[in-house]
Amino acid sequence: MAEVTLHPLPPLVRISLRCGPEARVPLGAAFGVALPEVPLCAEAAGARAALWLGPDEWLLLAGDAVDLAALEAARGAAPASIVEVSAGRAGFALEGAAAPLLLAEGCPLDLYDPAFPPGACTRTLFGKVEVVLWRRGAARWHIETTRSLAPHLGAHLAEALADLDG
Repeated sequence: MAEVTLHPLPPLVRISLRCGPEARVPLGAAFGVALPEVPLCAEAAGARAALWLGPDEWLLLAGDAVDLAALEAARGAAPASIVEVSAGRAGFALEGAAAPLLLAEGCPLDLYDPAFPPGACTRTLFGKVEVVLWRRGAARWHIETTRSLAPHLGAHLAEALADLDG
């Protein structure tokens, strides 16, 4: 039996952030987590995380309230897009050493070390569902998708888990 657990994540504040380099540092400071400069990496502190999704794009996750006005103020005159997307997103937590094997059921990426080390994140597909995949630790994963596709993704992940246990 595979030692992997899967469960839906509790509600989180999710913010889609786009900005240029001049706003990256002050926005990270206002959020409480530095915005990663290194592609495909995440930074986390306490209940907050910033996931690098593109050269000017991050997904901010928070288990507590986020002061959007403070983020707007921190950007100053620099152009930026700060959009709360919490209502349209859902997530799953996956834990266990066999998690990369489970994820291989629907994801074409090499999710083992050193190709995808702890702290790595990316936008990819699982099955035909677009996801944001974050390797939180050696055996801890965070999977984000749109709320409308979360039931389908959850069922696909559960089926892959059953196959591992089978």
